[in-house]
Amino acid sequence: MVNGHCDEKFSKLKKILEQQISSDFELGASVAVEWKGKEVVNLYGGYRDETKISKWDKDTIVNVFSVTKAISGICITKLVDAGLLDVNEYVGYYWPEYSCNGKENTKVIDFLTHRAGMFGFENDIPQASWNDWYVYVKALEKQKPFVTPGLSQGYHAVTFAWLVGELFKRVEGRSIGRYFKEEIADPLNIDFHIGLNDNQMNRCASITSFDRLDSIKPPIDFIKFIPNFFLNHELINLKKSLKTKHFLKAFMPEPFQENDVNSIDFRSAELPAGNGHGTAAGLAKLFGILASGCSRDNIKIMDKKTLEQATKVYSSGPDSVLFGVKLKFGYCFMLDGNKKTNINFAPIFYKNTFGHAGIGGSVAFGDKDNNLGYSFVCNKQQKSKNLYKTSNMLTKALYEAIN
Repeated sequence: MVNGHCDEKFSKLKKILEQQISSDFELGASVAVEWKGKEVVNLYGGYRDETKISKWDKDTIVNVFSVTKAISGICITKLVDAGLLDVNEYVGYYWPEYSCNGKENTKVIDFLTHRAGMFGFENDIPQASWNDWYVYVKALEKQKPFVTPGLSQGYHAVTFAWLVGELFKRVEGRSIGRYFKEEIADPLNIDFHIGLNDNQMNRCASITSFDRLDSIKPPIDFIKFIPNFFLNHELINLKKSLKTKHFLKAFMPEPFQENDVNSIDFRSAELPAGNGHGTAAGLAKLFGILASGCSRDNIKIMDKKTLEQATKVYSSGPDSVLFGVKLKFGYCFMLDGNKKTNINFAPIFYKNTFGHAGIGGSVAFGDKDNNLGYSFVCNKQQKSKNLYKTSNMLTKALYEAIN
């Protein structure tokens, strides 16, 4: 069921992937690890879709959803490194039309850390093609924020695409997808893409078992009726989040269905919040390069001091969208968080790791302490309590192998 290569030191990862696919927990999946500048794991297996006709091959790519935000973060950080973007500047300096209706004091860092108060569309998401970029941009540009920008964290699950994406275009001129291709992916041979062409679509795995985005909401509405003095601090934050209903605004379930995320329209669009497609090997290589000094083959992505700056914690919740969780963010990067062995609705991110997770179960990160790049990608969305089960099993086995 599983092909590819795996250094003996990491043989447990192969056993885990074989187990998860042979048990039908995963349909198709791949895991890759780059360690100290060398690819030590590149395993793949299972099937590209539910017909089980097409096998998952070495060059199969898949949508990794919000892992894409970390790729956007790399591009943003590269602009900072070039002196083109100041994260402490007001967004209106670069994007004047945005500075209205209570958004005047929004800073760039608010966009990067989900503190802009713009985690949803005021009048629901526009009914338009995913390729109609400016329909979405104009809607966000005109509306009021849901909360005062800068004062609280609320995960911008979908709107991140047009907020960070339009800011990037205003500063650099190119879209994030095009910039990443021309400045990073092509020079370094990274198999990851934001916006697919016909040839890339032909090797794409289909997302399966994809539920409405609001399906990840925990079934604990009853907590809203429990007095605060019976609850600890974390549960009080959860209660506040449920009462605000920010989650429903941010995840906007209606346009996201299984047939939509596999459509040509969705795959061909450039949505730097959540429709990047690639291989685990490509992502592991990219994060491995960043975690090992930020350059490879005489090609420098950025100064490693800039990456250090980008992977500091600038916001740590509680997140009003994601049920009061204390998610930590740098420049679009998720930082060290869940380290518990029995919780799988959140991905494991150990100390000094930086990357992102996606709602489909995919995860990618770099680890500067261990010169490590890791990625797990898959095409079957699990229920919320097991969303990151496979990746967390692999992550734990990986760190057992290197420590």
